[in-house]
Amino acid sequence: MSEQPAATSTHSADLAFALELADLADSISLPRFRSADLRIDTKPDRTFVTDADQAVEDALRQRIEEQRPADSFFGEESGRADRGSRRWILDPIDGTSNFLRGVPNWATLIALEVDGVQTVGVVSAPAFGARWWAELGQGAWGQDAGAAPRRLHVSGVSDLEHASLSFQSINQWREAGYLASLLSLEEQVWRDRAYGDMWSYMLLAEGLVDIVAEFDVKAYDLAALVPIVTEAGGRFTDIDGNESAWNGSALATNGALHDAVISVVAAHHTDSSAQ
Repeated sequence: MSEQPAATSTHSADLAFALELADLADSISLPRFRSADLRIDTKPDRTFVTDADQAVEDALRQRIEEQRPADSFFGEESGRADRGSRRWILDPIDGTSNFLRGVPNWATLIALEVDGVQTVGVVSAPAFGARWWAELGQGAWGQDAGAAPRRLHVSGVSDLEHASLSFQSINQWREAGYLASLLSLEEQVWRDRAYGDMWSYMLLAEGLVDIVAEFDVKAYDLAALVPIVTEAGGRFTDIDGNESAWNGSALATNGALHDAVISVVAAHHTDSSAQ
């Protein structure tokens, strides 16, 4: 994304570095988007990977190892390198299926985790011309290309009947044994959609969606999202309410709705496990 803000006195060295990494990622991924010679392969888990995924991760991993040699690393494509209590967590292109189909809903996700806590998160979506970032204690921010950064705040919706839900994928819920929970939630909320991938969470941080939940996710899918949601005033846990990005599920809300959603999900989980 062009015209990103330079590091200022309110940016720590870590956040400034994460934003630099996002610039590097954008410079590689955006020219490959909708490219006629994009190479697409299938990984052992039967998910897709493009040459852009690999090129972005390779470049960012190299930059991290050069500039932060004592820090650990965990990337979707190249795995882990454990060195210490500080760990950079990277998804080079979140929304690869969108990317390879030419749908602009994709982004690079960059997080810094310190002693198990996600302290910095950057989501850069160059095809949208948008970027979001947060650092613990410094608020959550968003910026569209050419515009000034804006502070993000979740919504004030406090009742399920007025809430907007992004459930991500029906099949995810079915395979996890929570289909009945999803159907019950859909009956109780005002609106349900599947915006998908990082965008659902960014809409939540913007105050435009109130609940996001999904399954079959890894830490690199979530780590960058956690500081942005929480610094915008929201709450981010797994589906059972545990505050972890490592448990394979995610529930993010504006905070006011969190306990109500957990109650609905838990009340119907036993029935749905037989689906």
